Formats: sequence, C-alpha cells, structure tokens
Amino acid sequence: MKNTKNVIGFKKKIFIIWVMVSVFIHSIFDMIKGKIKPSNLIRYLKRQEGFIKMVSDNKFVKIDGKTRMDLYVPGFPSKAFYNACMKFNEFDDKLPCKTVLISVTSACKYNCEHCYQKYDKGKDVNIDCLKKVVKHLSDIGIAFFNIEGGEPFLVYDRLRAVCEQVEDSAEIWINSTGEGMTLDRLKELKKLNVTAVMFSLHSSDKETFNHFFGNAGAWDTMKNGVSLCHQAGIAVAFNACLQKEDFDNGNYEAIMDLAKDLKGSIIQLIKPKPAGGWLEKGVKSITHKDIEHIKSKVNKYNLDKKYKEYPSISSQIIEEDENHFGCTAGGTDRFYINAKGDLQPCEFLNISFGNVEKENFEDIYKKMREVFKSPGTCWLCEAYSKDIYKIKEENNLVTLPLDKELSKQVYENWDRGETTKFYRD
Repeated sequence: MKNTKNVIGFKKKIFIIWVMVSVFIHSIFDMIKGKIKPSNLIRYLKRQEGFIKMVSDNKFVKIDGKTRMDLYVPGFPSKAFYNACMKFNEFDDKLPCKTVLISVTSACKYNCEHCYQKYDKGKDVNIDCLKKVVKHLSDIGIAFFNIEGGEPFLVYDRLRAVCEQVEDSAEIWINSTGEGMTLDRLKELKKLNVTAVMFSLHSSDKETFNHFFGNAGAWDTMKNGVSLCHQAGIAVAFNACLQKEDFDNGNYEAIMDLAKDLKGSIIQLIKPKPAGGWLEKGVKSITHKDIEHIKSKVNKYNLDKKYKEYPSISSQIIEEDENHFGCTAGGTDRFYINAKGDLQPCEFLNISFGNVEKENFEDIYKKMREVFKSPGTCWLCEAYSKDIYKIKEENNLVTLPLDKELSKQVYENWDRGETTKFYRD
C-alpha cells in the first residue's frame, strides 16, 4: 500500500500559498488566545515566511493526507505542524528545540563499520527514566521524535513504551533495519502516531549491502521490513550515507531507482561523519566543488519533472550549509539521547553534558543550551573529531561519548563559527 504522493510544480506553489494563509489565520487565533503577543505577530509571520522560502526547493511529499515540506517538519495540516511553527514565537530568549533523536537500545545484530554508536557501550537506560524524559519533551513542545536503536524492534516493549509518551502534537519516525519487525507491531505503532519507518540504503547491490552491514541477511530483512510497512499503511523512508564518488560512479542513481521501486517517500542523504567507527580514520575530504556537484544532483531529482515520481531528497550538505540552517546541534533545533541516557548535542558529536539516569534532565539540558545558543556555520563533528579522539586515547577510554568533564576540554574554547543568516534575521 502506497500512502504517499509528491507535491511539485504548480501544485507546490499553490500549497505554499495555502500554508501561509493557514499559518496567518492560525496565528491570529493564537494571538487572541494570548499565545502570540500582538507586538510580535508581524515578526513571527516573517520568520515563518523566511523558513518556507528556505525549504521551497525541496520536493514536498504528502503522507496520509498531510504534506511535509522538509524531513524534520511535521506534515501540514496537523497539531504537530503548528507546534513546530511555535519555534519562531520566541523573541526574548533562545529559540526552542523541536526535534530529538532518541536511542532506546544499543542491541543490534549488525556490525556497520561506520556506526556512530560503535563505542556507545553499556547498559540501556532504565525505561521508566526514559519514559519520564520523553513525556517531559512532549509536554514542552518537541514536535518531531526520531526513535532508533541499535535496532528498536529487538526491544519492542521499550519502543512501544516510549512512543506511548508522545502526544499527538508531535510526529514519531523510527529508524530500523527491519529486524524484529512484524505486521502486528507496525499496526500497533501506527495507532501511536508513528508516521514513518526509515531504513538504511547505502547500496542497491545485495552483496555490497550485506557487506556494509556485516550481516548476510541484511538485504532480505530490509526488503521484508519495507513490505510490512506498506501492508501496515506506514510510510517508508530511507537513509543513505554516500561517499563523494558515489555521485559519479552510478551508485547514487541506482539507489534513487531502488528507493523509487520500494515506494519510498523521502530519502535522507547523510554526509559521512568522523564519529564512532570512523572517529579514528576520519572521512574523505570534500571540496566546495564536490559540494556544489552533489547539490546539483540533489536539486535535479527534487525539481526536474523527469524525476517527479522519485522520493523527495533531504540532503544534509544543503540543509547544514551556511546559506540554510547550519549546524543545529545542541538543542538549537535538535539533540540526541543515546541508549545509556547520555545527553549529546548530536549523534555525530561524541561528547556529552550528562546522563539522564544520574542527573535531572532539565539541568543537563540547560547546561547544553548555555553552550549552544543558536545554530552555527561550523560542522563541529568534523572540526573537533580529532580532539575527541585524542582525549579518548589519552584517557584509555573504551566507550564514548566523552563524559561531561572531559567534554569540557572540547567545547570550552571551540569556535562554532558565525550564527547562520537565517537565525540572525
């Protein structure tokens, strides 16, 4: 069952007008209710307009009757969408966070060389503690919950318990390999506001795919999981971590063809990061010319009518550049809680500000936001990976992220670059 449809061309232009009118009307009611100050209304609407212009080159996709303009923006119209909009209603303090990535377990049957959780060893955080944190995040306005493992379906009771804490003012997306997935479980999760499941898709070749994951059954497990999601009426999405040569050797095009054949709604292109398994050796350097080349290929699939039936592409290289949103780690728009309960600015930045099982979440989060006031132009995970690795080796550590004291050595004197223009205006 395919429950998605792309919105492009003239229909997208009409949709943007519809969204702007709806946001205006909704904001008037919010002003009457006292949620938006009359003196802030125009600035609030200008921020909304600026954001929509920023994502207007995306291919919009309709999932279950709700159209999304960006991977991490909930579908419109919905409570979650208007919840996300309220990010831009803060004028006296730091803009609030609206997205969180949460790992419910480190359990996994795969052995991916690049895994950013390669050194995240330890006991999974107490589920009651995690439920309390998730409930709090839902209450304070997080609009997009991305739940992962390890493999979350291997600990289905934990996965379900976390999803049960999220109100309908937010969307839930789950990252999975397909391992442990069943039709009954998916149907149950759909009732708990789960919008989509994201599978990794780094190659269109079965043998290469299995080798990448270090599991001979990875390909078949993924294909079965995709089929189960379609049967359950849950949208399918993909993550692809591609090297720069993949955009010239045909792998990118082959993956896009496969994602289309598998009826994917969105595919997120993840830039290789020097974190976890790749912390020591690092990643291949990428030039400005390489970046522009990749952007052109992404825009071709998102904007050219020839590719209108292909999944929408969400590219980190585009969204994190200085002309868009920059690095939004540390709660400036998103942050990460790993399986042990460590609060990290980002899954690719192997430092922490504390552990939710040992300290009060609000206190840890406040400390992190003191360091991360707004998005910056520096890709911290790349700029400071060598510092993190050096500290790891000097202290003979076998686990990551760095604890909160060692993490200070990384962030106390770092340079996050300038605040991106979008967040300055």
